[in-house]
Amino acid sequence: MIQSHLRSRGLLLVMAGAIFWGVGGTVSQKLFQDHSIDVNWMVTVRLLLAGILLLTVQYVRKDFFHIMRIWKTKKSAVQLITFGLLGMLAVQYTYMASINHGNAAVATLLQYLAPVMIIVYLLLRKLTLFTKQDVMTVTLALLGTFLLLTNGSISELSVPAISIFWGILSGASLAFYTLYAIPLLKEFDSLVVVGWSMVIGGITLNFVHHPWQADFSNFTPEIYMYLLFVIIFGTMLAFWFYIESLQYLPPKETSLIGNLEPLSAVLSMVIWLKEPFGVFQWIGMACIIGMTLLLALQKKASYEIEEKNEQSIRAE
Repeated sequence: MIQSHLRSRGLLLVMAGAIFWGVGGTVSQKLFQDHSIDVNWMVTVRLLLAGILLLTVQYVRKDFFHIMRIWKTKKSAVQLITFGLLGMLAVQYTYMASINHGNAAVATLLQYLAPVMIIVYLLLRKLTLFTKQDVMTVTLALLGTFLLLTNGSISELSVPAISIFWGILSGASLAFYTLYAIPLLKEFDSLVVVGWSMVIGGITLNFVHHPWQADFSNFTPEIYMYLLFVIIFGTMLAFWFYIESLQYLPPKETSLIGNLEPLSAVLSMVIWLKEPFGVFQWIGMACIIGMTLLLALQKKASYEIEEKNEQSIRAE
């Protein structure tokens, strides 16, 4: 029962994180298109402020020692800096670069090759077995994301090679982000790991675009409200919940359920920005929901079997 309860917590965390990511992306799109907010400035500010907020929450919950303990040894400090640069910052930068050279649909689609990359990596390292259920869930995830983002039109994939290059790197970065965090999470609180990695990424990107270089005189209350949403929900809570879920779910499962991000992004664009929604996109949405339910029911069944076996052993 405890195992099943922890798994349910992990599922809720990763689903909430993915939904916040997706809706945060839609709000960011509105800021870019309607208010001409610079992408590099946005990424720098959201990482710095979200990271500082997470570390502040940790300080209130515990104390300053717990925030700084990760820097006490050379090993953990190097791991944290590596995660901040090749994980947190890389996910942000490669995704934005792919959009800049192509379009958001292709960039998101390529980023969500991450579950496949994770499964291939785990297979090569002989850390997992590729089951029939894995084949089904990966197929549903990739097919659903493709249909959701392209509405079944191959022409939408006609982008420059450089966009595909950055998009594949984005998927690799997300895979690295998911896997590399696990050893750090075994020793340090997720708030500390995510908070510091955001600060590291934000400070590094600061050399590309300083956060104070913006025309704040043109910022309306509406812009500040959208920025606050992106920073708190689309960045702070989204990354925290995603990383926290790795303490309860396998990395390949967390990355697969992360496909709820493009689903929530498309739905929020349809409902809020009044974007059109095609037949193939509805099919794609059904595939992603089906994949999520399949994962949840599959593991629930396995836990029920384990519990029955334990009960029979006790009875004997």
